[in-house]
Amino acid sequence: MKGNRRFPAFYLRAAPYIAMDATTLSENIERLRVTFRSGKTLPLEWRRAQLLSLQRMFKEHAADFEDALKADLNKCAFESFATETGFLQHEISHALAHMEQWVRPRGAATPIFLLPASSRVIFEPLGVALIVGAWNYPLQLTLGPLVAAIAAGNAAVIKPPRTAKHIFQVMARILPLYLDEEAFLVIGDDTANDLILAQRFDKIFFTGSPEVGRVVMQAATQYLTPVTLELGGKSPALVDESANLRVAALRITQGKFFNAGQTCVAPDYVLAQENILDALIEELIKAIHEFYGADPHESGEFARMINTKQFDSLVPYLKDGQVVCGGEARRDELFIAPTILKNVSPDAPVMQKEIFGPILPVLPVKNMDEALAFVQQREKPLAFYVFSEDRAMIERILKHSTSGGVCVNDTINHLVVPGLPFGGVGRSGMGKYHGEWGFREFSNARAVLDHATSFDPALRYPPYDDAKTNQMKKLMEMSFPAIFERPLGWLLSHWGEKILGLIR
Repeated sequence: MKGNRRFPAFYLRAAPYIAMDATTLSENIERLRVTFRSGKTLPLEWRRAQLLSLQRMFKEHAADFEDALKADLNKCAFESFATETGFLQHEISHALAHMEQWVRPRGAATPIFLLPASSRVIFEPLGVALIVGAWNYPLQLTLGPLVAAIAAGNAAVIKPPRTAKHIFQVMARILPLYLDEEAFLVIGDDTANDLILAQRFDKIFFTGSPEVGRVVMQAATQYLTPVTLELGGKSPALVDESANLRVAALRITQGKFFNAGQTCVAPDYVLAQENILDALIEELIKAIHEFYGADPHESGEFARMINTKQFDSLVPYLKDGQVVCGGEARRDELFIAPTILKNVSPDAPVMQKEIFGPILPVLPVKNMDEALAFVQQREKPLAFYVFSEDRAMIERILKHSTSGGVCVNDTINHLVVPGLPFGGVGRSGMGKYHGEWGFREFSNARAVLDHATSFDPALRYPPYDDAKTNQMKKLMEMSFPAIFERPLGWLLSHWGEKILGLIR
């Protein structure tokens, strides 16, 4: 492609970022629309070329991305690879392996009263999509949807998150080098969000907070643009008395404190049965010390808050319960220690909004019925975690709860499985992606009925009488296995009127 250049930090800081005005932005989007209308994005060969180019980008600029993520969030190399560059390479590989199957038309059974005919669903791209990423996983949450958009054959406007300023600058410089400039626009400047949302798109894919999600959805109403909203919420972890507490603690700790808790699917709070509460807390404290040492501030594995605004929003939560682990906060370093709170009131501020930081309230419940009631009374979460060795209990909890996704005896890893849909429900979002689900999200499932003209019975046309009505009723009550559709169609093509004459 256009290059394999690693941009030094001083070059990125000095780069000018001049915001586009309305005319320039509109002209750029129209350029993408012209490309889409030309059919350039339709061939599988073009889609493959774009995905392979992205895959090469992650390998050739791995160090650039890793350095930028370290500068913005203090992400360690493992987290950067597992949740960002490596994650996306895996997503791309999955799309490349299955894309030909995804685009294949899907047959559908045709009712006997429409034979001879064939029915199928074809998947066509929507057009020019707007993809708005989020700062907490800036590569994954911007380019993951882009992978799906490309696989489906769309052009796209890509808006990386400016809040993660270092990775924003790296993406602004590097990403355009690996994408077809006729089909993609990377907004690597200070163009206003309101100006972007005022443009006409064929799809908007937004990842962020419910509050901003409302703004995006409102903007989409101007042109009735379909939206996918990947939001968040307070994802609960339920731990019942049969759970393996050691494993539960390790997996809750990892899921909660990955990226210093700045993860939309992080366990937001824990509901544990009273008789195991103290033992679970001891295991959680033990896991934190094993992961980050006696002083997490000195750990190379623990991330930082993105900025002072995020830091300041979290510090008051430290007073909403008894700190049994952590509690240290250093504003000048954007550091909040991995913290566990007990004796937290359900009405405390820390239990009202998604925490999005390294603070974990652990609340007691008498039993899982009380835990379920607690969750059911609140907004539907993006993720739901249950820890138990009792299969009947697990199935009961799943049956009586709802969420965007679930892990049983694990946290956050459901989003790593390409075949599973990732997304929210209710206030936590709408629409699903990853793997084929992402392909479908950026596609129009188009119904096609291909009706032969060799048999055109008078039954379907006015004037209608009782005889026609009775015939139609009987035909609509008939059903045949799909394997007989073609033979029946052939018979009707040749002797349709005679066959209909037998139906009285």
